[in-house]
Amino acid sequence: MTNLEELVQEINRFEAIISEWDESQRCVAVGLKRAIEALHKAALTSLIKSLKQESMSALRHAVADEVVYAVLLYHELVKPPKPPLAQRIQTALEEVRPGLKSHNGDVELVAIKPPDIVEVRLIGTCSSCPTSTLTLSQGVEQAIKNHCPEITKVVAVNNNLTVNNANSGLISPFSAQITSTWIKVATINEVPELSVLTVQIAGNSLILNRQGITVKCYHNACTHLGSPLEKGKIENGILTCPSHGFQYKLETGECLTAPDVSLQSYPVKVKDDKVFVKLQK
Repeated sequence: MTNLEELVQEINRFEAIISEWDESQRCVAVGLKRAIEALHKAALTSLIKSLKQESMSALRHAVADEVVYAVLLYHELVKPPKPPLAQRIQTALEEVRPGLKSHNGDVELVAIKPPDIVEVRLIGTCSSCPTSTLTLSQGVEQAIKNHCPEITKVVAVNNNLTVNNANSGLISPFSAQITSTWIKVATINEVPELSVLTVQIAGNSLILNRQGITVKCYHNACTHLGSPLEKGKIENGILTCPSHGFQYKLETGECLTAPDVSLQSYPVKVKDDKVFVKLQK
């Protein structure tokens, strides 16, 4: 073998051959491989310690070689290069963006203020949501800190937008955009008392719960980050969001975690054991 590419091809060739062996034969080969790798790692560890004591410049020069670096990285003896801070922040925002966009919200990076502060802007429904502080701290901020442990503070800057809430009360901004009509969604016996029934109507996800002969219907989205609620735990008539623990009274839709917001509810009527829900604009 004269170059790195040929060495890699040879390794791949042997791995392909081993993959066709039966399990007992593969176990032997894998065991031998691990033993050899452990020996090499121990030797490399000792070599690195010696080089550190003798000459750090020599060690840096050795690691600069791509083959040496690749082998040390494989044995977890060097750390992989860390992407730039701005790139890691954008990666964090991409993680939370789908949940925000599904409810007409979004977030954007405004500024990075060294050494440890990031400014973001909540957009759309997120900017005026009564739970925007929780959206920031439990969603955006946590995602950024997971990817960027050097960041200690995430600040939401003002949007300078005027929001007209004259007739909106404190309805969740995650309300579905739907037409106004009565639609049969289930029979009375299909709606459980100790859990919820999930139904999909006109692209909207709803949850239903029965208390005696009374049926309640809500939009299947937590008022915090819009997470689905159907897999949440129910105890004593209280539904707990499986994502971040927000709790709601199924009797009224009231949020016990953040009292200023409630689940989006829909009118329900029962006729001849059939349950109808009125989807409103």
